[in-house]
Amino acid sequence: MQSLHWTYKHFNSLTTQELYTILSLRSEVFVVEQNCVYLDTDNKDVDAWHLCGWQDDVLVAYVRILAPGVSYEEASIGRVLTNPGFRKNGFGVALMQVAIEKTLQQYGVQKIKIGAQLYLLNFYSNLGFTQTSEVYMEDGIPHIEMLFEKEK
Repeated sequence: MQSLHWTYKHFNSLTTQELYTILSLRSEVFVVEQNCVYLDTDNKDVDAWHLCGWQDDVLVAYVRILAPGVSYEEASIGRVLTNPGFRKNGFGVALMQVAIEKTLQQYGVQKIKIGAQLYLLNFYSNLGFTQTSEVYMEDGIPHIEMLFEKEK
């Protein structure tokens, strides 16, 4: 498995091409693949940090990282995705490990909250997240809230 080259940039530092690539892949995965009609550009991107895993010029893995108080009281990681052409290679785990590290460093926090699609419960549990809510529907997809707490 080839490793990824990571970029970690605030919205204002993204190039036009990087932003277009991010939004295109998010649309491919969250709107088209998941057949979910919703507005992906929710105005949180402009205050977010964007972590991208690249192979050459192909975006393979992506998340956005939000400060405490934007989506939740805690810092949060969202819009987690792996390019459909690169799944089952462990890139999702690598992405989340880097994202957790960056979030803890960026905001000096001990906790990270996510809104996870229910089918990914085991994936996030294996990364140290615990379920903190009942199942709820978001954009027609079952979700749960989960919390990561850094060991002291």
